[in-house]
Amino acid sequence: MSLLDIPFGPLRACGLRGALSGPFDLDLAPGRCTVLSGPSGIGKSLLLRMLADLDPNQGQVSLAGVARERMSASAWRRLVTYVAAESGWWEEGVAAHFADLDAARALLPRVRLDPALLQARVAQLSTGERQRLALLRAVVQRPRFLLLDEPTAALDAASREGVEQLLQALKAEGMGLLVVSHDAGQARRLADVHLQLDEHGLGEVQP
Repeated sequence: MSLLDIPFGPLRACGLRGALSGPFDLDLAPGRCTVLSGPSGIGKSLLLRMLADLDPNQGQVSLAGVARERMSASAWRRLVTYVAAESGWWEEGVAAHFADLDAARALLPRVRLDPALLQARVAQLSTGERQRLALLRAVVQRPRFLLLDEPTAALDAASREGVEQLLQALKAEGMGLLVVSHDAGQARRLADVHLQLDEHGLGEVQP
């Protein structure tokens, strides 16, 4: 199955569980942002990683009606992309990590980054620069869903605003977002749906 055949559509999980958490039932809509909050250590990152099929899990997961098991793990992760709070880098230079340098260059100013950073070495980057570049690394691949783990935790207010504006634009294009955030203000700005994960399970926060 070609990735191009998968349209923007809902990301659904039924009975998703791992060795330490779950089961979870989720129905995430395309073109919408779901913010996930909860105390540290409760398993928010693990939930995102299970949705992206990065950690062992069981349950039924589908995207736009297509079951996860119908595609390879690499294809699924291209469509349902997890971005960690501190992502890994496997090459010395920044540019080597981008599938489409022209697309990345166009996006950099939107998150308050100089396009010249594409010529930098990863070791020269600040934590906030790495965080924004990792986000753009995922965006240029045009996933159907982005699963973002504290995407602005290392950023100042101006940089955070740039990231949030980009996320709103991606949402308007039909991309679905699931964002882990401890920032109540960010949840109010971004969330179409606000979920809380605690010791009682996963539930919706009423406005």
